[in-house]
This record gives sequence, structure tokens and C-alpha cells, in this order.
Amino acid sequence: MKDKPRLNYRDAGVHLDSAERLIERIRPSASRTARPEVLAGIGGFGALIEIPPGRYRSPVLVAGTDGVGTKLLLALKHDRLDGIGVDLVAMCANDVLVHGAEPLFFLDYYATGRIDVEQGARVIQSIAEGCLEAGCALVGGETAELPGLYQSADFDLAGFCVGVVERDRILDGSAVRTGDRVIGLASSGIHANGFSLIRSILERSGANGPAVELLLKPTRIYVRSIRALLESCPIHALAHITGGGLIDNPPRVLPESLGLRLDPTRWKQPPVFDWIQNTIEMDRIEFYRTFNAGIGFIVIVAPEQVARALRSLEASGERVFEIGEVIEDANHAVTIR
Repeated sequence: MKDKPRLNYRDAGVHLDSAERLIERIRPSASRTARPEVLAGIGGFGALIEIPPGRYRSPVLVAGTDGVGTKLLLALKHDRLDGIGVDLVAMCANDVLVHGAEPLFFLDYYATGRIDVEQGARVIQSIAEGCLEAGCALVGGETAELPGLYQSADFDLAGFCVGVVERDRILDGSAVRTGDRVIGLASSGIHANGFSLIRSILERSGANGPAVELLLKPTRIYVRSIRALLESCPIHALAHITGGGLIDNPPRVLPESLGLRLDPTRWKQPPVFDWIQNTIEMDRIEFYRTFNAGIGFIVIVAPEQVARALRSLEASGERVFEIGEVIEDANHAVTIR
């Protein structure tokens, strides 16, 4: 009888000790994000979180999930991983925020071909930084070593955020009316959308692209500014400008018979978007459908509330612009002037 080969998990490419070292390495970062509602977090089979006691009469949970997309490839290529976790939190927490919810907790999924403790720690510590900025607790996640599915240095990220909102304060767009005004909050740059096209442009333009630091600037997290606004001003709708840009995202929070008319002359887009438009020929509407063009989040309010909303957002440190209005539109579309 032929001798059986001696194999273990490490021989197959999975390093359990590295996973344990990574968990211990990031535990202090996760602890910094703790909230009083967290009863049990990292280390168990599941995290235990209670609804903030005494603060909600009829609480509704709001959940969201997202990733960072091919922005990861550019970050890996240039070893700029310290902000990519902020992107991950922003993509999820900003979505939950759209419904008026307070982000409570966050979990991540980090999958790689081979666990590099240093690399993993940088990524997850940046996730913790994003959670601190969003005010939510990093309560756990999954670190998966998947040799054969990923090359050794490659990895992917996914995030999961849960928030809570009072039932009668849910924002669903039903309050939006013709004539309402649209306020745009400035983005920090490209955020985490359109990077498949960005990388293609870089391949064609060679060294003529903008600095990598500008391209990889983390997505802005709007939680604290919008939470303050919700306490000071009646809001009809919110929208996070992610994939689909300024064309596809706003209609998601509008009644079917309404649309938006936006005027790009009313805000100044960051130079990185000028570089895109000056480097390639791109249909104007397709540009606004692919990128945020300098507007990362929008707020829809009644005309008489515009000044109040602008004051609140500016006091929170946002750069804001009144960029358009709600119009009757049977096509339920965004029109760019």
C-alpha cells in the first residue's frame, strides 16, 4: 500500500497562526471605536449590540453593504493602503445615513491570497479610523486566506454597516416636492467610483496623470455633518453620490413623477476631474454618470430652509453649494444644464 502524503493546512497555503496574530494586532484599534451598546465584539462567533437604550420609541434598523472596487488595485500598486479602510466605511456608512439613520456598528470582510500581518493591520486600522469618523463601532469581521483564489499579495474588502432611526423620522423621499432645492456637499475627490476608467486613463497617459495621493484621497464621511443637520433643519431627502454619479443616484430618493435639474456652474469641481475631461473624450452625461464631479452627497430641502441648512453644514466644516432644484419630470431623471 502506497504511503499517504503528509500534509497540513499550512502546506495548502493557509496560515492559521498569521490570522491569529492579525486579530491580536488590530484588537486595540477596534477597541477605540467601542460604543456603550456593544455587549460583545471581536473574538466571538458573533457581535452583540443592543439598540441604544432610552433613545428610541420605535427603532428601525438600517443595513448597508459595499466594497471599494478597483481603487484597491491602484492602492496596492503604489503601497497606499492607509486610507483604503476609510473608503470602505464611507461607502457603507454614508449609504445608511441617507435614510436618516445613525450608524451603530460595522463589520469587515478581508480576503487575501496569503495573510501579511503588516499589510492586514494597516488596512484594518484604517477601517477603525473610518469607524471613529463615522461614530460607529468596529465589532468584528472575517479574515479569509484563500490561496488559489487570490494571488499572494492581492486582497479584497467588503463592509457591512447597521444603523438605527426612529420610525417616524425615516427619510424615504416621500416628502420631496416640486420647487425643493438641492444642496451639494463637496467631495474629497474621486471617492471610490470610476477607478476602472481611471486606471485605463493612467495606462494611456503614462506619467502625465495627477499625483497618486490625489487619486487615492479617501472618501469623505458625512455622518457627523448630516446628523447635526437632521437635528436642526427639516430635510426632505438625502442621497449619497456613489456608482452612477449625479445621474443615477438622486432619482433613487425621488417620487416617480419628479426629477432634478442641476447646474454645474454653481459648484467648482476638484482639478482631478478637469484632468479626466482634458485627457479623454467623454460624453458629458456619461461623465456625470460615472463620477461625482465634486459633489459627494446631496440634501433636498424646501426653499425656505436653504439658508438654515447651509449654515448648519458650513458650521460642521462642509463646503456646500446650492446646485439645483426639484422639477416635474415624467422620466424621473436628472437634467444637467
